[in-house]
Amino acid sequence: MEHGSFTDNSAATFSLTEEDHTLANALRFTLNQDPRVTFCGYSIPHPSDARVNIRVQTTGDPAREVLKDACQDLMLMCKHVRSTFDKAVEDFKASNAVKAMNIGSQDSDSEDSE
Repeated sequence: MEHGSFTDNSAATFSLTEEDHTLANALRFTLNQDPRVTFCGYSIPHPSDARVNIRVQTTGDPAREVLKDACQDLMLMCKHVRSTFDKAVEDFKASNAVKAMNIGSQDSDSEDSE
């Protein structure tokens, strides 16, 4: 849901349901990296209410478009972090350290049970 002026599209407050600090803080960070954003902040109206209000003010671009771009940027960042993590796990499993520790082999489980 979006709350804002009908005449000024450069400022709006977006109310996201079923969200908390996790998404709100990441979006706030991403929005504040955008040079089109003059102000961005979020609030949680009440701790028992699963709702986040994100306020976005821009230099003139529509706040809705800037928020959409920030969401897309955040998704790209998450994909990059995930692929970097997956590659690091694969590299670690391929290293000799895993082979030396017998991680993943069922022989180590039978030795521990005796």
